Amino acid sequence: MRIILLGPPGVGKGTQAKLLAARLDLPHISTGDILRRNVKQDTELGRQAQGFMTRGELVPDVLVNQMLIEKIDAQEGAGFILDGYPRNVAQAKILDEFLNKRGLDKYLSFYLDASEAVIIERLSGRRVCGNCQAVYHIKNMPPKVDSICDYCKGQLKQRLDDKEETIRNRLRVYLNESQPVLDYYKKKGKLYRILADGAAELVLDEMLDLVKREK
Repeated sequence: MRIILLGPPGVGKGTQAKLLAARLDLPHISTGDILRRNVKQDTELGRQAQGFMTRGELVPDVLVNQMLIEKIDAQEGAGFILDGYPRNVAQAKILDEFLNKRGLDKYLSFYLDASEAVIIERLSGRRVCGNCQAVYHIKNMPPKVDSICDYCKGQLKQRLDDKEETIRNRLRVYLNESQPVLDYYKKKGKLYRILADGAAELVLDEMLDLVKREK
């Protein structure tokens, strides 16, 4: 089984990807992780991507596509949970072309949808350790001592992009850019909308039910 997870920032894609991967025994493929791994391992693609990142520019689709295709090819036909890709219709078409050529065209795409109020609460409450980068939430996963990391005793801070107005802008940008991708998968009959306002376990159960139905 191959699953594509779509949704705005703060909706819980990363959490659901890990839960699905564990329950279905499938690898979790995150384009962000792939990008960082290539840069860290100093691969040819990583070196090219680093140049754009150093200049504060977006890494071009062609590089992200190549990294992803290499990763999926390494799975040798196995299933996967894809998180953070595709971000535009061009990427979606490239992914489809690649999967079709390898006979891997059976997949589902889930759009995790949550209200703006819920997303703002989730992201604005996030705190990150300035030392070890451990992540907390002031309501859902607070540290044992206020503003202090449980692991390294570093100071917890709110990231600039977790400020409420910044979150609202990120959501507007995402929705404008993602709608064509959602329309693309909807026309192919492969898109399922999952309301993700509730508990993570309930969201997971709904996706697992759909996976069983489609097998």
